[in-house]
Amino acid sequence: MNAIKSIYDWVIKYKIYHLVFWFAYHFTWWIVFKGGFVKVFDQISQPSVFIWFFSFVIFQAIGVYFCLYFLIPKYLEKSKYLKYIVLVIITIITMAILILTPNIMGYYFFPELQISLSGLYKIFLQNTLPSSIGSMTLGMSIKLSKNWLSSQKQQRVLEKEKLETELKFLKSQFNPHFLFNTINSIFVLINKNTVMATESLAKFSDLLRYQLYECNEHQILLDKELSYLRSFIELEELRQNDNFVITADLPNSSSGNLAVAPFLLMPFIENAFKHISQHNNKPNRIEIKVRLEDNQFMFKISNTVAQNEKTSRDAVTYGGLGLKNVKRRLELLYPNNYTLELNQENDKYIVVLKLNLEEHISPQLKPYQL
Repeated sequence: MNAIKSIYDWVIKYKIYHLVFWFAYHFTWWIVFKGGFVKVFDQISQPSVFIWFFSFVIFQAIGVYFCLYFLIPKYLEKSKYLKYIVLVIITIITMAILILTPNIMGYYFFPELQISLSGLYKIFLQNTLPSSIGSMTLGMSIKLSKNWLSSQKQQRVLEKEKLETELKFLKSQFNPHFLFNTINSIFVLINKNTVMATESLAKFSDLLRYQLYECNEHQILLDKELSYLRSFIELEELRQNDNFVITADLPNSSSGNLAVAPFLLMPFIENAFKHISQHNNKPNRIEIKVRLEDNQFMFKISNTVAQNEKTSRDAVTYGGLGLKNVKRRLELLYPNNYTLELNQENDKYIVVLKLNLEEHISPQLKPYQL
């Protein structure tokens, strides 16, 4: 086994398999040109014909690799197309002529290979030249295909790195935004009700623990995200006045193994609390509804606004920092798999988000991705 492995390593290290490839290629070419495996094998078994066959393998391999490793990097990749085409043509013609060397030398060493000048010219046109063009085309096709696949792989890696960088940046923008709003809410409660402020701080601690330790992945279980939203809503309720009414219809039953991007829904809820109306003579309402049918997730939230409230109209038209971030995250994480509607109808600002969710994959079981 060690001997076989050593031979294999030697073949791979010095790329001896290239010779095997070219030998097989030309053997196939001769079968097509001369007709029949047995006939070609009988001919090649003759020393004089084998030398000619060997010249096909060696000279065309040299010409092809000269093109692949010198002409392509020096001219084609530098957009010097005319020089590249001319030099490739010269290389192909040179290859085809050099293959005839054994026939020319046959006058001195192999009389049985002696061929007239017109015969050499005919072999050049009908055999060695087409064969050289074919081998050059094959070699260039393989090389350019490998280069294209390599560039595509590198492009995918760069796009993945760019995507991850942008998502981290968007998340870093969102976290301070969330922290600022929540801390401000607790600060307001400190002056109004110390007991409520203490309870709020305890809830806020739970939310921070969730944010710091449970949401470091691109996807988390939908149940966890909904539980987080409930806690956040309860925290916001504590600082509202008696004229505030909220209806939150979030399913308590398990959503199975479905996953969603963390903090994706939070900007909508934050905006609802931020831009809610401040009526004194009628309720200020927020309504939240979540529905799940198979893998389609629907989130709807509405809040009352003053009919002349410019801030809400601007939010619909332009979107604040939180909305801009969530829109960008939706484009990155759910391309062609979401719909988002932002509307203002009379005294209500309405958001409807629909997502096609996938099942959560444990980090240890995630497939390798390029």
